[in-house]
Formats: sequence, C-alpha cells, structure tokens
Amino acid sequence: MQRDLKTMSATAYDLVIVGGGITGASTAWDASLRGLKVALLEKDDFAHATTSGSSKLVHGGLRYLVNGELKLVRESLRERRIWENVAPHMVHPLPFILPTYGWGMKSGPVLSIGLAFYDLLSYDRNWVSDDDKKIPGFRSISRKEALELMPTLKREGLTGAKIYYDCQMFAPERLCLECIEGAVEYGADAANYAEVTKFEMESSLERGTRVTGVHVRDALTGETHLIKGDVVVNAGGPWADRLMGMAEGDKPARKLIRSKGIHIITRELSGKNALAIQSDIGGHFFVIPWRNHTIIGTTDAVFKDDPDKVGVTEEDIRDFLSVVNDGLPGLHLKREDVLHFYVGIRPLVDTTPPAEDGKESEDSYNASRAAEVCDHNKFDGIDGLISAIGGKWTTSRHLAEQVVDLALTKLNRVAKCETHCTPVYGGEIGRLKSFIDRAEKHHPELSRDVVENLCMFYGSRIDEVLATASERPGERDELLKRLSATSPVLCVQIVHAVRHEMARRLTDVLFRRTGLGTLGHPGVPVVNKVAEIMARELGWDETRIANEIADTRHLFETQPPALESGMRGSSLAEAPRKAAP
Repeated sequence: MQRDLKTMSATAYDLVIVGGGITGASTAWDASLRGLKVALLEKDDFAHATTSGSSKLVHGGLRYLVNGELKLVRESLRERRIWENVAPHMVHPLPFILPTYGWGMKSGPVLSIGLAFYDLLSYDRNWVSDDDKKIPGFRSISRKEALELMPTLKREGLTGAKIYYDCQMFAPERLCLECIEGAVEYGADAANYAEVTKFEMESSLERGTRVTGVHVRDALTGETHLIKGDVVVNAGGPWADRLMGMAEGDKPARKLIRSKGIHIITRELSGKNALAIQSDIGGHFFVIPWRNHTIIGTTDAVFKDDPDKVGVTEEDIRDFLSVVNDGLPGLHLKREDVLHFYVGIRPLVDTTPPAEDGKESEDSYNASRAAEVCDHNKFDGIDGLISAIGGKWTTSRHLAEQVVDLALTKLNRVAKCETHCTPVYGGEIGRLKSFIDRAEKHHPELSRDVVENLCMFYGSRIDEVLATASERPGERDELLKRLSATSPVLCVQIVHAVRHEMARRLTDVLFRRTGLGTLGHPGVPVVNKVAEIMARELGWDETRIANEIADTRHLFETQPPALESGMRGSSLAEAPRKAAP
C-alpha cells in the first residue's frame, strides 16, 4: 500500500471517498470488491479519530431496546455476526455481567424479558464458521455468584445478575486499516495526510450543479492536487456536516450532534468478564477486559467546539471517576489508577426539529445511533455527492453497502455486495486457535507471545510482515528482534508499517499500526527506538525526530495535544519547529 497523490490526480475514478475512518474504509472495501475504481482520502492518519476512540465493542446495543429501536438492534446483531466471520482474528465474543436490583427497571424479571428479546433478535448469532465464536443465550446467576465474580458491585438492593454476550475488537484501528488494505489489493488508491479543501463543481443548464472531484492539500509536501471522480462520498464522521457545508454553503442538508466520549484504562479489574453498570449520577458505563488491562467507558456529552480540538482534561477524568466509583463503590479508583485515557467523538444525526430559540440540541445520550445516507441531489440539487452520516462502528459495513448501492445507481451499474461473505485483509484464517497453533509451529524461532500478537494484528498476512525483514540485505536478524524485553512487538513491524502501511508519523506506528501506545506510554526507550527505526526509513533529521517524540508525549498528557492544536492547520513540510523541552 503506497501513497502517491500525483498519480491519483492523473487517474479517473468512479468513486472518490473523503474520510479514512471505518465508514470510508468499509465503503472503499465494498466498492472495490464490486469492481469500481476507488480513491480514498484522509486528512490525518487512517482511523485516527472516532474509529480508534471507541469502546472496542461490536455489539447489538442492548439499551436501544428501551428506545424502541428494534430495527437498529436487529441490524447491529446481524452485523456483529458478520464481523465475527469476516474478521475472525479481530472480533471475539465477550461475556457481560449485568447486575439486577430491586423490583423496578433494573430488576431480574424486567432484564430477563429484555435479554430474552435481545437473544430472539440475534437468532442467527451462531451462524459462524469458528465454533469458539458461538454465543450462548443469557443466563441468570445468584447474588452470591455475582459478588464472587465481581466483589466491587454495589451491594444494597443487589438481587443477582444476568450474563449475556456481545463482541469485542482486538484493535479497531487495525481492522479499519485492513478494510483499506483489502480495497487497495482490489485496485483502490488511498492516501493519508491528504486534506480535502473544497469540491470541484460544474454547472450547466442540462445537468444542473454537479460535484466532479475534490481539491486536496498534501500535508506532507504542501502541494495541492485535483482528484476527479464520477461520484464523491462524504464519509467525514464528526466532520461530515462541515464537508457538506463546502458544497452547500452555511446550511448543510443534515446537522450533526457531536458527542464526546472519554475512556480510561486501568489495571485488570474484572477478569474475563465485562460489566454493564448503571450509575445514579452519570448513566451507564462498561468495564471491559482488554489486553490484560481494563477499559472503562464511556462518557456522553455534547461537544460544540472544533472536532480537531477535542481532548481529555483532568476534570473529565475526575468527573468520570466519580461516576465509576458511584456505580462500583468497591473499586475506590483514584487518579493514579488511570494508566491511560483517550477520547472519541460520536457523529449523531440530529433528527430533532429546530428549537424556536435557535439553540442546538443538548441531548446526545438519547440521540439515535442510526445512520443515514444522504443523496444531495434530492436534498439540494447537487448531483454526484453522497454523504454517509451518523451510525456506529458495528453497523459501518452495512452503511457502506447502502452508500455503494446508491453510487452504483448513479453510475448506471449493477453489482452485488460481497463484504458480508468475504474475509477482510488478513481474515482468511479459519479457526483462530488452530491458526495460532500452526503459526507457532511454522515459526519456532519466535516466542509464543510474539506469534499470538502477530496473529491477532495481521491474521493470515503474518508471513508478509515477517518477509519485510528480508527485503534488504543484512536486515533480517536485527528486524526480528523485540523492541524491548517486555513487548511482543518486533522491529520488523515498525519497518513494515512505514514501507507497506503508509505510516508517516511516530503516532501512526505507536497508536494505529502496532498498538504500542494504546495501553499508555510504552516507555521512553521504546518510543526512542521506534523513532530511530522510522528516521532511518523516512530520512528524518534530529530536529524532526525530536518533534515527533514531543508530539507523541503530548498525546499521553491531559492538555490539548500539540499535534491537534498546531500541526493540523499547517503542513508537515514546512520549516521544522523547535523540539519541546
């Protein structure tokens, strides 16, 4: 997978997709499988925002039943099963403990009715190719059993618990990347750090106004390019309405509510079970086991500032810890227990009528997570532009299917969707446990933890990653070493990310190619080692290395990171900044 905006500017595309999160990635993957010539453009790195800022869950949305969104729940449960099948190395069943209290809405009988309906809507949940991924129906456990599994539960009024299942992603940012890599394998072109600055528009009496391409600014060189396409798809996530505004002016056809959600990562707290907890002071949250740690999330608050400026403050963490300790009073979590934190913005379609006073909606918690496909020719007479707005990670594949269906109609072409039955890039592994066992036998020179990590991150493509170590004479032995004694990540993974996965910044590798930074700061020696390897590959000088390390450090701090507040408005090709002290 190579980045070449100059070649892209000389290519005619059927579909130009703006946005490299999971919606854009899924759309590129679907369209490429159906034979369309696709260009994918992302202003930052692929999966840098909402896609990687999630709770890592592929789930049906049990609480949506309360709002009567049966269609959304059924869609989500179907898509959960599809992701298990097409990404078997990435999506895995996860048991949830749901405590029951008293005789109201949190009582055992009421929750049993809801969970029975949830199971009914997921009637096809075990149509999976790997028996280890089959999901049982919910079951009830006693108060004693619940406290044995999770002693920190609020005890007052506790009557027992329900255990039900949803699914979890090992690395959502890599699953997104695999959709892009799959699209590229089928002929698509992709580029990160390629910001769309305006739409190319044509007007005529016969055809009216039509979008025919996009103007792109290359953040790495400062150059601008025009990339032409018969249909342009706006998959901008939290920026989607702003992209609409480029074509429509100040009043886009659809408005978004941006919901800010933070997560914290702590030591391992709940064993193999996740928890779904209701707090009296802050709504529901999840306690989720992940890579021998625990993710706790998420908050849900309307965010009205620039999406590029979102970050986690100390106040955010303090307030959320209060909610968590209220819901699980036995935890007694303190600020020093927080090993890492991250944030994402949910782009929610605002379906509420405009308020008489002109004020924006203040309710993101109860806003629907349903997606919408907007044909701008019907809304505002602008043809050639489709916007995919709202939605959730779980249903992104189906949203992409609807987008490509509409694009094909506009192109007067017919082709059936295949993403529901085609493994993603790296997904052709069969049973995961057997695949890991075979990989371990095939690579006896590697430790078991290294092999497992490679299998989970790359699936069936692990040999391609390891082959990178032999691309240049004399590299193999050095590149097959661990980055550190405590990390299962190999040096070759860094080189592979640069040469074949379009990693251009230190944060790309640490957060979205290897997962090294997703559990907290991996340590100064590891960060320096990764920077050193990337510098050799990309020709960085000492100033650039220092700046990359400084920008990375900011992402582990609770003030607005320099990467977001400074770099996104300027070119990476401009004069080097001074390294932070």
